[in-house]
This record gives sequence, structure tokens and C-alpha cells, in this order.
Amino acid sequence: MTYPKVESQPNFPQLEEGVLARWERDQTFAKSLAARPVGTNGDNEFIFYDGPPFANGMPHYGHLLTGFVKDAVPRYQTMRGRHVDRRFGWDCHGLPAEVEAEKELGIAGHPAIAAFGIDKFNDACRTSVLRYTDEWQRYVTRQARWVDFENDYKTLDTPYMESVMWAFKTLHEKGLIYEGFRVLAYCWRCETPLSNTETRMDDVYKDRQDPALTVSFTLDSGEKILAWTTTPWTLPSNLGLTVGANIDYVLVKTINPYTHQHIHVVLAENLLGKHFKEEGKEGDFDAYTEKDKIVPWTVLHRLKGSDIEGCRYEQLLPYEANHPENCEGDPFRVLTDSFVTTEDGTGIVHTAPAFGADDYKVGKRYGIGILTMVDREGKFVDGLGEFSGRFVKNYKDQQDYVDVNVDIAVKLKRENRAFKVEKYEHAYPHCWRTDKPILYYPLDAWFIRTTALRDRMVELNKTIRWKPASTGEGRFGNWLENMVDWNLSRSRYWGTPLPIWRTEDGSELCCIGSMAELKQKIQEAIEAGIEMRGVKKGMPDLEAQIEALVADLHKPYVDDIVLISPGGMPMKRVPDLIDVWFDSGAMPYAQWGLPDTSSNAYGPLSPQNFFAYHQLNGSDGGSAFPASFIAEGVDQTRGWFYTLHALGSLLFDSVAYQTVVSNGLVLDKNGNKMSKRLGNVVDPFQTIDKFGADATRWYLVTNASPWDNLKFDLDGIQEVQRKFFGTLYNTYQFFALYANIDGFKYAEKEIPMADRPEIDRWILSSLHTLINQVQAAMEEYEPTQAGRLIEDFVDAQLSNWYVRLCRRRFWKGEYAADKISAYQTLYECLETVVRLMAPISPFFSDLLFGELNQVTGKHTVQSVHLADFPQADPNKINAGLEERMQWAQDASSLVLSLRKKVKINVRQPLQKMMIPVLDPNMKAQLERVADLIKAEVNVKELTYLDPNNTFIRKKIKPNFIALGKKLGAKMKAMSNALADFTQDDIAELEQKGSKELMLDGDPFVLQVAEAEISSEDVPGWTVASKGRITVALDLTLTPDLIAEGQARELVNRVQKIRKDSGFELTDRVEVIVSASPELSSAFGRFKDYICAEILADDLLFQNGKQAQEIEINAENLTVTVNKKG
Repeated sequence: MTYPKVESQPNFPQLEEGVLARWERDQTFAKSLAARPVGTNGDNEFIFYDGPPFANGMPHYGHLLTGFVKDAVPRYQTMRGRHVDRRFGWDCHGLPAEVEAEKELGIAGHPAIAAFGIDKFNDACRTSVLRYTDEWQRYVTRQARWVDFENDYKTLDTPYMESVMWAFKTLHEKGLIYEGFRVLAYCWRCETPLSNTETRMDDVYKDRQDPALTVSFTLDSGEKILAWTTTPWTLPSNLGLTVGANIDYVLVKTINPYTHQHIHVVLAENLLGKHFKEEGKEGDFDAYTEKDKIVPWTVLHRLKGSDIEGCRYEQLLPYEANHPENCEGDPFRVLTDSFVTTEDGTGIVHTAPAFGADDYKVGKRYGIGILTMVDREGKFVDGLGEFSGRFVKNYKDQQDYVDVNVDIAVKLKRENRAFKVEKYEHAYPHCWRTDKPILYYPLDAWFIRTTALRDRMVELNKTIRWKPASTGEGRFGNWLENMVDWNLSRSRYWGTPLPIWRTEDGSELCCIGSMAELKQKIQEAIEAGIEMRGVKKGMPDLEAQIEALVADLHKPYVDDIVLISPGGMPMKRVPDLIDVWFDSGAMPYAQWGLPDTSSNAYGPLSPQNFFAYHQLNGSDGGSAFPASFIAEGVDQTRGWFYTLHALGSLLFDSVAYQTVVSNGLVLDKNGNKMSKRLGNVVDPFQTIDKFGADATRWYLVTNASPWDNLKFDLDGIQEVQRKFFGTLYNTYQFFALYANIDGFKYAEKEIPMADRPEIDRWILSSLHTLINQVQAAMEEYEPTQAGRLIEDFVDAQLSNWYVRLCRRRFWKGEYAADKISAYQTLYECLETVVRLMAPISPFFSDLLFGELNQVTGKHTVQSVHLADFPQADPNKINAGLEERMQWAQDASSLVLSLRKKVKINVRQPLQKMMIPVLDPNMKAQLERVADLIKAEVNVKELTYLDPNNTFIRKKIKPNFIALGKKLGAKMKAMSNALADFTQDDIAELEQKGSKELMLDGDPFVLQVAEAEISSEDVPGWTVASKGRITVALDLTLTPDLIAEGQARELVNRVQKIRKDSGFELTDRVEVIVSASPELSSAFGRFKDYICAEILADDLLFQNGKQAQEIEINAENLTVTVNKKG
């Protein structure tokens, strides 16, 4: 069997489709799981949780990076021998489904849904959430992501919902669930409250422009007190004005700019400049006219906020509905509180307890009551005059909507109650699903007392490995430190029901935690004479009827269930649903359902024995907590990451995950967020279809660390496809070509390392060092670093150094030890690299693995994903050898860069190069690779200079990037210090790697990497430096050197003619040259060299037939190349 023929221009997407088909045919994913057993009590499991997506929308570019990281880590762990289940899940409940159903049905709002029928509406939601599952499966599969779709979980399934109810009841029994009345974030479009988590998610705050009013309230004493608001619609609900007790206020005499009436107003002294121009200070009131733009003003009196506490004022907008008697308090007073600042407005806060958390708290403390002049649809209630029944925001997207806030401003201006009206642009929270501005509304709601365990949650978070650490310590850590109780009830229709039933008077309640308990309670209620949905006492098939009652736990069916209280009173369910984020946060245990506890081996079900029962019953969920690893976008810091952590802490006193990768955003190539409006959205299907999944994966993973924002550029994917995959593919193509010619199948005995040439020992040492480095990176969840290491090895070490330097060994000589060593070495490199890259590049690695292994049979498995991850052999690692080869590479790179700089190509020999050596070890190492360096850069001599030589002079300056943040203002002192460095100082820094110096009287240790050292050219020479190595290149060209260069140019041209003519590598030729006497003389002097290189039996100097014209050093000549035999 031979290595498959390689296409010169491979179609990578097409190759990937072939691999996909093979995976499906061979059940490779299933085999990879079966080959790595779970182990005793799951001790060989690596637990991965896949954040469940909403399936009522198509996948988009944002899922690309997260999906690749989610796949790379489990693939790596599998190759390391761990069992990694990858169960897919679907987040089915909540607003996304309801909003989609409303659009499809052409309805909106609670009344419309109720009129349509909750049962039919929820049927539409059920259909909506599973609409795109096929597209998701195709997308995920085409990404090369291995997930288990057959055993997926859905949050709408009864066992899942039952587990959520159990978790809720467990918290209830711990005293962590309570009902409270609070001002909550509220989406008027969805008509439901939102949790603090939902109002702090990324992209929730959006810039918008609103009317901003500075309103004048009239104190009983006659003065006006100025309050600033960006929500004029809350003014009919005003009941107080709040000031800062220790803030300095002033009483100002001025003129209302709208009515031009003389008034006295109170505001914070620090904010005078925001409302009055300096030119009007102490102005002439008598000279003022209505046309004047500068309003006169003068300060009459100064006071503290505490001085006016308790002062009363007139109601601003009195109507029938907001009559003071309706507020059940003592309103229209000046209050004091610490939340008042002088950053904006007037330093006086219009206080409407119904529409602000701070307002509610201070209002409750002072007993001013509450007025809620807006209903749950976002409309003013009746009894507010001309504003009655009007929407306070344009929630319905009405084309003819008239902004009620503008009308309120106009009314107040007309009545001398508005002192200033302007447009104000600010960041305002919007509903995360409808994109509509939220408001704050007073509601009865159910809460989890998360603040009771705040310290424990903070403590547990410190044990989690966050990537990056700054997210766990900063963003997430700060969120935990400042969290509030979790509002988890929702006034919606499609979701897990809040499992609380209570009597009409609220005196008795029951919390249900399982289907068995619910059925038992239904049985008791029916036995007590309660009839529900036609099911009543004495029915012969009562058990079956009860099963039918609980067949669907969704509304409206669950609301038909009536239970009986211990006191004998009917109990109906609290109509709210559980927050959908509770659903997804409960997935570690809800995905498995409640365990069978009939054995009673561990007593009643509890968090302490939940997973023990699963393990006892042989369930896959027995060892599935906590997760070893999760990954999602950084926006989940206050979403899924938080709810997982909160429920894990509250229920199990445990972290829910041990490691979390928080992925950054995928931006367009200019750093802008992708959006349909900007037309910069990338279709992930098209990207993969064009470039392949592997090139896309490799680009996204290696371009930036997963947690950094990534600028997505299709040109970058194309570059990865060409440079990395093209280079590796060409290296394999080279190997396969010659291995097939020589029949290499790795059948020969392994040639010992000691018997291999140094170049082989070097590349294998570098390879096994690479294995250690890649493994360390992957263990640290650094796939970017791992990919870059592999890239560098393939390009700089394997292709551009080893293969290039060893090319002759493959196509010249007998099939003996040296050639076999070369084949064995290159094979090991290729086969090891494909295993190293397999987690990031599943398709290409499996393709090459199969093509290599089908010939050699070195592995018994048929896929790289069934093979083990490479393990480094310490006996093959030689640090000294790697060091000196790195010296050789660096020196060669510098010389080649100098050749390019002076435009002398590498085929033109040069006589001499010099390298200053910094220590004896450096010299000894360079001497051992001197011949290699000279051959690589085509230089005859290499000599060494003492570091203190006077031939090469060096310059030094600060590395501003490295030192900028460290030194700050002392950077100038550093520049001055380095300007005084002598050649000896520079040599000492290079030799020792660091040097202590004084900066403004303080000692500072300068590292060599923190300075930029360069060399000055010498006449007739050119000089360059890189790190600790400097080279000087002699540019003198003698006649002998020129002649040899011309011979080398001829070899190059003939080799190209051989290739273009389709000659085989082993074909012998005859070459006829017709050139000038000078060129002919040069070729004649190097005839033996030329013939050996081009496999020519003879080199003739005469006119040939069918000659081709070529050019060497600007001189034309003709060449005829005839194949022999």
C-alpha cells in the first residue's frame, strides 16, 4: 500500500465532508467514548456542561468561537484518556419563545394572549422553540463539534421541570424563598418583572435620548425647589423631594426663561453652573427683557439639605386619580437620603416611590405612601385628565405615537412649573429580549434570599479557575459582592410553574417538589371532595385520571389543579412562572431528572444524596457534578455563570464548575460589533462552506485568546489556510512523494537516537519539547498558546529548517540508514503533530493521520480521535542541541535579512561573517553549528569576536512598550541613563541578561528584553542584531565569488526547466549551454558541481537545438536540457 496521492490544490471543505461521512459511518464519536471508560464511581470522567441555546433562532457568528473552545477542550481530555460526555441541551422556556409566538400569531400583551387561549399560545411556543433544531444540529456537526444529540435534554420536558420544582422546594425548605413587595425592573412590552441579572447583562444598557425636565415645585413658603428628571411620565406619581442632608444648597433669585416671571429657586450650589451662565450673575433684573438670552441671577441664601427637611410643597400635577388620599401616606415633603449626589441635575431628586428602588426605600422610611399612576401595560390609568390611557413609552411601535413626556413638558412650561427643558442622551436599560426600554414598577414577587449566603458564594468563587482570572476576581467577583436577592417570579405563560399553592386568604400554602408529591396532594384534594377538570372522587380509573392531570405541567393545565390545605381550605397555584435563568442554572441536575429513591438507601431525597441515588441506580448523572469545565461568552458572567454558581452554592454548598473560560466578543475586522444594520455580519455557514471548519477554527482559536475580543477577518482565515494548513500539507506531500518512491512503510527497525544525524536528533528534541509545551498549555486551558506553538514548529522548525536542510537526503543516495533515519524522523514529526493539533483541527488531523497510518499500521485505531495524545520522551530532549540550533537559525535569519537589505541573493557566495560571542558556551555552541550556518547563508568563513571588540559598535535605547507602564514618569531618566551607556555597559547587559542602574536616586534592574540594542554598520560590512546575537557580513565580491554565484544561478535555472518539462526526480540529463566567454568560463570552473546538482551526465558549451533563453545577472544565454535514455 502506498501513501495516497496528494492534490496540489486541495479543496479543504470537500475533504472535511468526506471525514464527516466517515465519522458517521464508523460511529467514531461513540467509539471515542466507549474506549475511555467512566471508571469507578466516575473517577475517570471529565465533566463538561454545554450551555443550552434557545432553539427558536438560527446560530450566528457569536457561536463560532465559543463552539470551537467547547469542542477543543473535551477532545483534548478524551485523547488524554478521560471519558467526556457531551450532552446537548435546549433552553425552551421564557420570553424568546413567547415573543416569537406573539409575532407569528399577530398578537401582543396579556389580554390578547388570554383571549386567544393560553393553551393554544403555549402550543405555538412549543412549536417555536424546536423549529431550528435541525439547523442547529447541522451547524454544530459541520463545525466538527462532537455532541450527543440523541440523548439531549429539553427544559420543557416534564422530568426536567420536576427537577426544577424540587430545587425550588429545597430552597423553600431552607428558608431561602420569600414573597416581597418591591420596585422591580419591569418590561412593559412583556408585562413581567426582570431579575437583577437580566438588567446587568451585556448590551442591556443602550444610548437613547429622552426629554430632561428641571421642574419647579412650590414650597408652602412660596419659594420654588428645582428637581431634575429624565422620566417626566413619573411626575403624576410624585410624593416627595429628596435632598442630601450635608449637601450645600442655595436660594437663588432669578427669572423663569419660559414665562419670564421673577422667582426664587433652591438647588445645589455645586450645580449652579449647569443652570445659570456666569455672565448673568448679579445681573440687572430691571433691565431684563424677554429677548435677552442671559438670565440674571443672584444667590440670596445658603443652607444645608438638612435645613429644609420636612418642608412641604404643593402637588405638581393634581388629578382625580392621584389625589393625596389615594397614596395612603403623608406626602409632599422634603426628605433626606445618602443616594442624592451633585453629579447631575439639581441635587434634588423628584421622588416617586412606585418607580424607583431608592425612591421606594426613602418613601417607605418617611411614610409618604405610594401612587402607581401607570398600569402593567405601560399606560397612564384613568383619572389623569388629558394623559389618561396614554402609553408612557412607544412600546407598541405605533407610527402615530405622540410622546406623552413632551406633552407633560409643554404643560409644565405653560404653567410656570418647568424651569428648563432639554434633550438628554444617556445609557438606559432595555429588555434583553424585546429591546424595549424597561421601567421600574412596584410588584409583589418571589425572591431567593441569595444575600444570605453571599459570603459563602464569594468564598467558593475563589476556588474556581477563571480564564481569564481577571473576570473571576473582577467582573464576577464584584457582581457577587454587590448582588441583591434574586427575583425569580415571572408574570408570563410559557415556563416552569412556581410550585406554590395557597389559600385565598394566604394563611396556608404548600410547596410541591416532585410529581409523586403533586399526585399525592391531588389524591387528597379529590378525596376531600374537590373536583378538577372533570376528575372527582369515586371515579373507577382515578389513578389514570390523576396521571392525565399532571401530564403537562405548563399553564393553563397546571392552574386547573386545586389542592387542599391542612385546614381543609382549597389552595390554588400562585400564577407566576419561575425565571428561565433558574431553568438553565439547574441543568447540572435537572438534565438527569429526579433519581429513584424507592430503595431508601440514603433516606429522603436531598442535595446531599441526590447524585448518590443516581449513582446507585446506574444513572449517567451519578458523577456529573460539579463540571470540570464550562465555556460561554463573557455576557454570561451575570447570566448562566451566575445562576449555575448561585444554585450550586445554595443547594449543594459547592461550586457548579471548577474551570470556566469566559469568551470575548467576535467583532468585525475594524473592531466594530457585528450587526445587520451595519451590514458586517458574517454567515457562519458560508464561512465554513468556503474555507472549511478547520481553517475557521484554527484562525479563531490562534488569532487571540478566547477571552479577548477578536477582530474577525475572512482574509485571516484564508491566510491560515494557506500558511499553516498549506505548509503542513506540502510537508506531508513531500514526505509521501519520496516515501512512495523508496517504499518506506516504517517496516525497518527503529534507528536509535544515538545513531541518527544531529539534525534528526534536533528536530525530535524540538518535537518532544513541543509536546510538553502544548500539553501544558492545554492543561491551563490556553488553546491559543497551544495552537501558536504548533504553528511555529511546523513553519519555522519542521518545514523551513528540517525539511529544507534535509531535502537531499530524501531524493539522493541509497535506501540505507541515513535515508531511513530521515524518513522515520519526518514520519514521527508528522504523525505527532497531527495528534497534537487534533483537538483544534479535528478534520485535517484525522485525514493526515489516516493517510499515514493506513500504510504503516503503527496505530491500531482508525481515527486520530481514538488515539492517545502524544507523551514526551525525556530521553529524546536535548536542551543544548536545541539551543545551538536556535543560535544557527537566528544567525542565519540575520544574515539572510542583511542579504535582502543589500539585494545580494543567497545563491551568490560571500566570503566572511563575524559573530561577537558573549560567553564561552555561546562560542562552543556556535562552533558546533558553524558549517550548517555557512551552508545555509552561503558564506565561506565564520569567525568570532570578543564581546568587548571595537569592530562592531552598538547602540541602546529603552523598549518603551516593555518599560512604559513600569516606569511611567521615570522613562525620561531611563533614556538619559541609557544614553550614557558605554560599549562595555551594553556588553555586560547582553552577557548577564540584566544590569542595575540608578534612576532619580532609586535602584532599578534593567532586563535585556527591556532595551533595544542595535549595531552600526562598518564600511564594507553590514551588521544586524536579534536578542543576544549580532552578525557582521562582509559584502566584498571577488571574481571567484562572482563566478561561483553564476554557477549556482545556472543550477537554479536548469532545475526549473526540469520541473517545467515534467522530468522525474531521478531522470538523468544532458545540458547544452551557449553563453558569453565570461559565463562559459565560470560554468566550466564549476562543471562538476553543476552536473552533480542537476543530474547531468555532461555539460556542453555550444549551440543547442530547441534551446531556451534564460537570464543570469542581467546577461542573456540559451540552455538546452535533454533527458537521457
